[in-house]
Amino acid sequence: MDTSAKTRTAISPRRDEDFPEWYQQVVRAAELAEPSEVRGCMVIRPWGYGIWENMQRQLDAMIRATGHRNAYFPLFIPLSYFAREAEHVEGFAKECAVVTHYRLKTDEEAGLIPDPESKLSEPLVVRPTSETIIGASYAKWVQSYRDLPILINQWCNIVRWEMRTRLFLRTTEFLWQEGHTVHETEAEAREETRRMLGVYEMFVRDHCAIPVFAGLKSDSEKFPGAVETMALEAMVQDRKAIQAGTSHFLGQNFARASGIQFQTREGKQEFGWTTSWGMTTRMVGTVVMAHGDDDGVILPPRIAPTPIVILPITTKEETSAKVLEACDRLAAELRTRKFLDDVPIQVEVDRRDLGGGVKNWEWIKKGVPLRVEIGPRDLEKNSVMVSRRDQPVKTKESIPVDEFVARAPEILGSIQKSLYARAKEFRDANTRPIDSKEEFYDFFTAKNASKPEIHGGFALAHWNGSREVEEQIKNELKVTIRVVPMDDSPEPGKCVFTGEPSARRVVWAKSY
Repeated sequence: MDTSAKTRTAISPRRDEDFPEWYQQVVRAAELAEPSEVRGCMVIRPWGYGIWENMQRQLDAMIRATGHRNAYFPLFIPLSYFAREAEHVEGFAKECAVVTHYRLKTDEEAGLIPDPESKLSEPLVVRPTSETIIGASYAKWVQSYRDLPILINQWCNIVRWEMRTRLFLRTTEFLWQEGHTVHETEAEAREETRRMLGVYEMFVRDHCAIPVFAGLKSDSEKFPGAVETMALEAMVQDRKAIQAGTSHFLGQNFARASGIQFQTREGKQEFGWTTSWGMTTRMVGTVVMAHGDDDGVILPPRIAPTPIVILPITTKEETSAKVLEACDRLAAELRTRKFLDDVPIQVEVDRRDLGGGVKNWEWIKKGVPLRVEIGPRDLEKNSVMVSRRDQPVKTKESIPVDEFVARAPEILGSIQKSLYARAKEFRDANTRPIDSKEEFYDFFTAKNASKPEIHGGFALAHWNGSREVEEQIKNELKVTIRVVPMDDSPEPGKCVFTGEPSARRVVWAKSY
């Protein structure tokens, strides 16, 4: 018997064989999304969109709780608006999709073509972000300090032309929320920037079950036109970083560009202090890469479209009616129970005319937190067979029906906590302080030439603040500074590359 043979898994290749391809296969097998007929864009399928809807609903409630309200602004932005903020336009120029005509005509030789007579007097940019178009409205709304603060968020789509795309992680069109605020003072705007990063950190930690490092972006990595960018960085299972939310202190840069001025309490004219912040559908991909295994997705219960699926085991026609009746009765009882967000538990009874094994594996690949089987034998014992997705897929526990109904919220909470603990243990095991250039290069050098994705993880290393050093490391190792931590306990030392003084360690990693 060949004991070296690997256990068969639902997803091929396995994570340790080809992580990028594993990710693509998981997304496909779980029916989260698929490439569209439009190059670089994706179709988000119902299960994947259900995850995003839960993220959207929960994050929106957290944003509203801080006093923000939702609005909507145009998809198209006049080209001249970008030109007003030089650093901003330079940062996005290569990613912009531009509308130049508003009508088509039929040409005998070429077929449908843009009508030359419909050329726009000014091209329109399909929004890559909305600071400039929202600023135009704010300039009209703000006249006095009494009009401040303005606290607005919008949920919308964004277009940034991508040459290399990956479902959820990097697509030409994606969904997000973007908050845009105006404040009377610099201190208020800086406080807003920090507060919203804190909202994101709470959401990613408590809802998506992912630990993060929070901090400042270096000048070369910050948002184009921002004075300061704060970000969250999560580690996924190939030990790379994914940015999981950003919050930008824009100073008065965009207020000057858009003409957002107000009369101060002293009767003077001053430009507003603005912020912007956002989180995207990239979080769906981040959850997959942080928690998934070689059998598919593993979803934290809080964001799962359906936390519990009931699978009727109906092999004999004479018992099927009783089994289905018991499944419906259990589902109804579970829906009266509430989970962490004080929301009724969503339950689905899978009544499809498919084999039990086929249905079971479909839900495993989709990552549903709890699978509950009910068959004739379970009816006799008044029990159910329960499988947790955070445990090996063949692990089952027989639980009396009444006990399961009572414990369901607790079990879901246990899965939520276990996924966070597992992700944090992995992140901490692959994060370490590094104190020399040689050690740093070794940490980020592939240990196996056939698997260049296998490298160290997150390095906590001193840096002298030099952009030249940062660019050199990026070019040589494809490693960047993910965040400069903002904690209150800096550890002075020496830059591992130059030996010059350094105020604190920063987080370095390869990233998506």
